[in-house]
Amino acid sequence: MSPRSTRLTCAVAGIAPIVGLFLVAPGASAAPSGDGASYDPYTGHVEVVRGEAADPEVLTGTVFHDRDEDSTQDRREKGIAGVTVSNGRDVATTDGQGRYSIPAFDNMTVFVTQPAGYQVPVDEHQIAQFSYNHLPEGSPELKYGGIPATGELPEAVNFPLAKSKATGKAQQSCPIASDTQAYNMTEMGYARDGAVADLMARDDYASCGILMLGDNVGDDLSLNPALKDIYADANGPVRATPGNHDMDYDAADDTHALDTFRHQFGPGYFSYDVGQAHVVVLDNVIYNGAKEGGKNGGYKEAIDDQQLEWLENDLAEVPANKLVVVAAHAPIVDHRMVVTDNAAELYDVLEGRNAVTIGGHTHMLENLLPGDTREEWAAGGVEELEHTQLVAGAVSGNWYSGGLDEQGLPYAFMTDGARPGVLTLELDGNEFSERYTIRGESDDLQLALGVNTPHWREWAAKQLEWRDGGKEGDAPALGDEGVVSAEDLAGESWLTANFYAGSTDARVEVSIDGGAEVEAEHSQPMQGEALATGWEYSDTFAATRNLLTSGGVTQSNAHLWRLPLPADLDEGTHTAEVSATDNRGREFTETLRFTVTDERTAAKATVLRGDVPGKVPANIGVTSGS
Repeated sequence: MSPRSTRLTCAVAGIAPIVGLFLVAPGASAAPSGDGASYDPYTGHVEVVRGEAADPEVLTGTVFHDRDEDSTQDRREKGIAGVTVSNGRDVATTDGQGRYSIPAFDNMTVFVTQPAGYQVPVDEHQIAQFSYNHLPEGSPELKYGGIPATGELPEAVNFPLAKSKATGKAQQSCPIASDTQAYNMTEMGYARDGAVADLMARDDYASCGILMLGDNVGDDLSLNPALKDIYADANGPVRATPGNHDMDYDAADDTHALDTFRHQFGPGYFSYDVGQAHVVVLDNVIYNGAKEGGKNGGYKEAIDDQQLEWLENDLAEVPANKLVVVAAHAPIVDHRMVVTDNAAELYDVLEGRNAVTIGGHTHMLENLLPGDTREEWAAGGVEELEHTQLVAGAVSGNWYSGGLDEQGLPYAFMTDGARPGVLTLELDGNEFSERYTIRGESDDLQLALGVNTPHWREWAAKQLEWRDGGKEGDAPALGDEGVVSAEDLAGESWLTANFYAGSTDARVEVSIDGGAEVEAEHSQPMQGEALATGWEYSDTFAATRNLLTSGGVTQSNAHLWRLPLPADLDEGTHTAEVSATDNRGREFTETLRFTVTDERTAAKATVLRGDVPGKVPANIGVTSGS
């Protein structure tokens, strides 16, 4: 791919630091499109046959080919054999006529696992319809309603499916939109016009659909209809994972914490097949129960025993040669720690499987590989990573924080320096690859470059203290971030490359002023070491911008590479060309220009030089973060 320039061109500033950034609108498409085939949704619903069940402790029904797509099994519509149906604990397989029977109990959600070659119906918002809630008396009193009373067990629950060649194809594109997490309608608008708009413009995922990976809203479940609205033009079915911000906080305990979610979106955990992959969605957030006044009582990240039992039963019906994709709101691990408490138990269930785990929750982007080891993981019971762990970034980025760009969208650099966007899992048979698309950009934007000097680190510490301490007095002065003094070079100064797609199998090489390429060092090599943390491990490009506005600032990173700047660099402007190759062999190139001076120019204000690669220099704008 052709190199792009990040030219550090000076913008004028006054005495006060810049508190907002301003860029031109993106010029590239969000992601490559598919074959241009239009999405023809199968609109319908699960068929509930009212009447007295033959046995009040057993639910029966049929999975059938809904040839006329009216959601009702007609006499000429045959059942489909070999399809699995679950109550969230047990798993039943349909017989030769498509019939199933499964134990029934109160407060269960029964769902069908979509087989490859078929598709489940969707509603008017493209939300997949494949489940039935059984809660005879309905939810206890909950602010957002929960599940209405369903009455006694019905005579039957039938699951309609339509034939689909598309879901049977070996090649699938599966976007994963994590942490849309709008707390109000303003932020919902940011999501709609940002990463969600990119998804609505794509046509490559019609058969796999979109998986919303939890924290779909921010605590206020009355925003769920607006969330559905912004995804309603999806070019494929939409399925949802619950997150810790999607719960009924006034529930007494975890038993009813997802009742509103289950009523409006579907099961808290389930599975479906596309191509040669079996996708498992887990709920790994366990609610502690409401505090006095219905306030949020907190949670822990873990998979409860009933889910683990279900997962074993579910996988028992899955051929060994299939890829198993395990998606949950919280990652199983991230580069800092074991996140899901009983990760080792999950890995035991997945032992011997060709599997990948995917999480969100942390508002970071990570690609952790089998064989990676970390000191903190070992302390949490994971000696060595057994499966690839992807952390999917966030639609909201760093919670819609930071200054606003020319489109009126917050920059929202995440705490690892990555930007708002969507992860796409590309399936090819039982193999997979992954790509992350930054909001409003093409796939080839995967690098952010900067210079980390003693002066910058001193400023960053003071700026964070000033920013978060009430902003009393004058802000610390950074000066020109593209200038490196001789004093900086005599200390420890690095050129930094934040390679968003980077993993331990990636390689980053740097050529300064056309010289020989030198391999940069991965700051967190995942070889059993402890967490590398401190200002010296920051992505200065993103950190500077968040420090001047709002948002989290990382001091650790799974995908940061550093190259010490030579202490004997001549005065003047230098060009660094950085080439990064990911674990799939894809290469990305960016260039950075910086200036070496004998002395650092005194500055009474912060001057930002350059901005997002390919964009014009930042103008001064005064905006407030979210």
